[in-house]
Amino acid sequence: MSSIRQSVLFDAPGPKARARIMVINVLGVLIFLGAAFFVLKALNDKGQLAPELWTPFLTADVWQFTILPGLINTFKAAAVAIVTSVVFGLLFGVGRLAANATLRWLCGVIVEFLRAVPVLLMMIFFWLLFGQLQVGTPADIPFYAVVVALTLYNGSVIAELVRSGVFGLPKGQREAGMAIGMNRGQSLRNIELPQALVAMLPALVSQFVVILKDSALGYIITYSELLRSLQIYGSAGPILQALTVAAVLFIIINFTLSWVANWLSRFLSSRTSGKTEPLTTQPMAVKV
Repeated sequence: MSSIRQSVLFDAPGPKARARIMVINVLGVLIFLGAAFFVLKALNDKGQLAPELWTPFLTADVWQFTILPGLINTFKAAAVAIVTSVVFGLLFGVGRLAANATLRWLCGVIVEFLRAVPVLLMMIFFWLLFGQLQVGTPADIPFYAVVVALTLYNGSVIAELVRSGVFGLPKGQREAGMAIGMNRGQSLRNIELPQALVAMLPALVSQFVVILKDSALGYIITYSELLRSLQIYGSAGPILQALTVAAVLFIIINFTLSWVANWLSRFLSSRTSGKTEPLTTQPMAVKV
């Protein structure tokens, strides 16, 4: 089925096209390696690759008092924002599917507005707002601002995932629910929404990666996550090395989450592919 679908969407490349693609890929790799060589050479000429600038990040003190506390704060903000974003997304996603036109319009306006506002702007806004209102202690205000901003922005994206996931289901699902006596809300909660959540699970995990990455923007409002912790440590000297370590850690974490999302997508595809074929070959007998 997948090969047939691919052949319908686009033509398979022929020998000449495959050769051109191979040449372009090789040239791209060579250009990247050449750029990396010149960058590393320039850094070496400036003394930025000296071992004494990198060895502090292999010591236990830097990890215990700088890197690990920053990682913990990053994971804490991301974890709370993931939970609240899912709740927000489910509520407003279902609201956009409600039978009441006013509720659908209101939820749609809120979701589209929050999706259009940059998450960094929301972080700064809530940081200033919570500071003026004195919400919590001064040390907690940046955490609250990061979580609220991530929740509103990513929750609106998840709400759109819920809406599109339900719309992507066959209409027969709702009609089957109606046939057994369910109303629109019961069919949505008990039949359509569970199937939509399974279908959108890989995209949902990918959105969790976005939440984790966007938590790094909290350093601008003084939230002591990983990037800010290493930035403060590097301000005394090895700033380039500190930021490089932060980038490598973020790449490792996000690559792991992306791998989980891809694996989950393949797993769900293998579990759901071909599930409807027995219904066409072995129809149920109907008693008259």
